[in-house]
Amino acid sequence: MQVYIRSTGNISPQHSLEKDLFFAHREMQDGNRWHAVEPEYSRYVDSKMIRRMSRIVRMGVAASKACLDEAEVRMPSGIVTGTAYGCLEDTGIFLRRMIDNQEELLTPTAFIQSTHNTVGAQIALLLKCHGYNNTIVHRGFSFENALMDAMLLLREGMDNVLAGAIDEITEDSHAILSRFGLYIPANDNPEITAKKHKGSVAGEGASFFLLSSQEIHGARAILRGTSTIYKPESLAGVESRIHAFLKESSVLSDGIGLVLSGANGDGDHDEIDDYLSATAFRNKTIIPFKQLCGEYPTASGFALWLAVLLISEQKTPDWLPNVSFPLRNILIHNHYDNSHHALYLISAC
Repeated sequence: MQVYIRSTGNISPQHSLEKDLFFAHREMQDGNRWHAVEPEYSRYVDSKMIRRMSRIVRMGVAASKACLDEAEVRMPSGIVTGTAYGCLEDTGIFLRRMIDNQEELLTPTAFIQSTHNTVGAQIALLLKCHGYNNTIVHRGFSFENALMDAMLLLREGMDNVLAGAIDEITEDSHAILSRFGLYIPANDNPEITAKKHKGSVAGEGASFFLLSSQEIHGARAILRGTSTIYKPESLAGVESRIHAFLKESSVLSDGIGLVLSGANGDGDHDEIDDYLSATAFRNKTIIPFKQLCGEYPTASGFALWLAVLLISEQKTPDWLPNVSFPLRNILIHNHYDNSHHALYLISAC
């Protein structure tokens, strides 16, 4: 199903809420973890309410508000969010209090705010939106299934559906996941594009998109299609699915002007990216987008935001590889843990 992306809102380790600043300045990785560049939240939320929000809730609310403001839409018909980790900061607070109080005299506030649907619910409360509201939690496919849910709503006749992806990394979660070798050791600081290493650089972000099934003047881009591949049997199998996906979308491989790759610098993780760069993506301009946002389960939300920005502005920052313009089609291939593969095809309006 073809979907029109009317507007976007994104908070990431780059200056993604202000596109002029994004094109002018690149934030560089510092250590083994990316931190989101957070805005002045009082521009989007009443100052009294900000104090009662955890960090991920502030990020999600601000990104969604920026998205709606760009399209000059006050009320979406529905809200769909995808998250793999949920509100980790409040989860950590609740678990620490449970240990400190020996599982007695626990207040429910931290538990209530730790649930995965907190962000979507808070957005609806602030907007006074009584429409459809759903949160998808499905590891590396959380955002993809949120988009699928939103597209089904559009197919049923709903319009102006707000879809987003939110995940954060905290000190506790970073320490725990690092024990499993997911992230590089603290004493390492490699660039994602540099020599391959074990582990990746942790990232975080909040991305929101206002979607419509109708062709609307001023739409930023067209989402031509999405597809997911779970635990592919072989590298060649992924290549075959990519060709089939493009055929279903009626776009030839020669029509792809840019590929946004999910390579994150981990030698084992990037085996598929190295293979595709020599086969399906041979002679194509490839940008590994995780060199800008880090690795997290819903990083494809950042990739979709970046694709919409580049194809709507028809230019790239000086610090990104040269891309041939006019740019008509961008293909995103993201994969998380080398098991959850996602494909997106974005076209210019």
